[in-house]
Amino acid sequence: MKEYYENPLIERYSSKEILKIFSADNKFQTWRKLWVALAEAEKELDLHITDEQINELKSKIFDIDYELAARKEKELRHDVMAHVHTYGAQCPKAKGIIHLGATSAYVGDNTDVIVYTQGLLHIQKLLINLINHLSNFALQHKDLPTLGFTHFQPAQLTTVGKRACLWIQDLLMDLTDLNHVIDHIKLLGVKGTTGTQASFMELFDGDQEKVKRIDQLVAEKMGFKKTFAVTGQTYPRKFDAHVLNVLSGIAQSLSKFATDIRLLQSLKEVEEPFEKTQIGSSAMAYKRNPMRTERICSLARHIIINSLNPAITAATQWFERTLDDSANKRISIPEGFLAADAIIMIAINVSENLVVYPKVILQHINAELPFMVTENIIMEGVKRGGDRQELHEKIRVLSMEAGNTVKVEGKPNDLIERILKDGTFNLAAKDVDALLDPSLYVGRAPQQVTDFINEEVNPILKDNENILNLNKTDLKV
Repeated sequence: MKEYYENPLIERYSSKEILKIFSADNKFQTWRKLWVALAEAEKELDLHITDEQINELKSKIFDIDYELAARKEKELRHDVMAHVHTYGAQCPKAKGIIHLGATSAYVGDNTDVIVYTQGLLHIQKLLINLINHLSNFALQHKDLPTLGFTHFQPAQLTTVGKRACLWIQDLLMDLTDLNHVIDHIKLLGVKGTTGTQASFMELFDGDQEKVKRIDQLVAEKMGFKKTFAVTGQTYPRKFDAHVLNVLSGIAQSLSKFATDIRLLQSLKEVEEPFEKTQIGSSAMAYKRNPMRTERICSLARHIIINSLNPAITAATQWFERTLDDSANKRISIPEGFLAADAIIMIAINVSENLVVYPKVILQHINAELPFMVTENIIMEGVKRGGDRQELHEKIRVLSMEAGNTVKVEGKPNDLIERILKDGTFNLAAKDVDALLDPSLYVGRAPQQVTDFINEEVNPILKDNENILNLNKTDLKV
C-alpha cells in the first residue's frame, strides 16, 4: 500500500550513490564529525577537553538515535539543538562540551559545503565517463558523411563523428566550470553568530591567534584547505548559486544532445537503445519512441528552472542572516543534484549504445547531394570548354525544375539526369558519378575529430583514468 507521495527522483531516476550523499545518515554523521573536529581543535588550543570525552564522541558518530532526535525536535522546535541533546544523551561524559562556542550554522553550513562537494565530485566522475563514451562514438564515426542542418534545413555535409564533437565540446565547457567550482570550495569554518567569532574570543580570553587557528584546524580536520575569510552567520549564498549554475550548464548541454538524438531518431538515422521487450507505445505497437532522451530533456528543464532558486535566495538575504533560505535550499539543491545525476547516467547509457543507420543516412544524402555538387559540375563543364555564366544559368533553371519534381510531384531528385540529358556541360555519367562521392564534401571534419579528441579530450581522460569504466548497475533507465 502506497498512500503517500513519493519523490520520483528517488523512486525512479537517481542513483543510489547520489541518494547516499544526500541521505540523513551522511548529513547527521557529518554534523557529528564536525562536533568532534571542533572539540579536538579546542583541546589542541588548550581548552579543558579530555581525550576521554573526544573518544566517546567518536564512538557514537555513526550511531544516531533518530527517534530521540525527532522527539527532541518536536519539543525544542530546533533541529540542531535536538541533535545536540541526542548526541549528549549518547555521550554523557562529553555532553557539556558538544557544540561549544558554535552556532547552528557551524554544523548546518559546513555540512552543506561538505555534502555539495561530495555531490560535485560524483557529478565530475559521471561527466568524465560520459565524455569518454561520446569520444569513442565520435572516433568510430568520424569518417561517416551525413547531412548537416542549419535551421533544420539540409546544408553542407558533415560527419556523424564531427557532430558528436559538438556535444562533447559543450560538456568540456561544463567540466571546466565544474572544476573551477570544486577547486575554489571553502568551508564556512568557525565564525560564530554574526561571523565575528566573538564567542571564541571569549572562550580563548581574547587570544586572536588561537581564534584564527581554530578556523584553520577545523577545515584541515574536515579535509579542506580554506575557509571563507569573512562571513555573516552563514557562508555566502552566492556559493549555492554557483553550484546550481554548474548543474544548469550540464542540463543545457544534455538537453541539446538529447534533442539532437530525438530529431535524428525521427529521421531514422541514429537511434537510442531500444530493448527487445520494450514497448514504444500503448496504442501504436510499431513505435520506437526515444523515451531516454525525452527523459533527459524533461529532467534537464527542471534543473535549469531550479537554478533560479539559489540565485533568488542569494539576492534576497538580509544583512548577516535570514532563515528564508533554509526550507528552499533543503529541497532545491538536493533535487538539482539528484536530477543532474539522473540525466548524466541516462546520457551515458544512450551514448554507449547509440545505433547508427548508414544506409538511411546515405539515402538522405543522395536526395540532397545533386544540389550540393552543382558548383563542382559547373567547374567541370568549364574545363570542357563551357562558359561559366551560361552554365550557371543552366544549372539554376534545371535545379528549379528538379526541386519542383521533388516538392510538387513527390518524385526523387532527378537533377543529375537533367544535367546529363542537357548536353551543355559535355559530361558523361562516369564524370558526374565521380563528383557524387559524399566523402568529397565533408571538408576537414574527420581530421577535426581526430585533432579535437587527441588535443582536448584525451589529456583529460588520461588524467582521470582512475574514474573511468563506471559501474552502471545502479542505472535507472
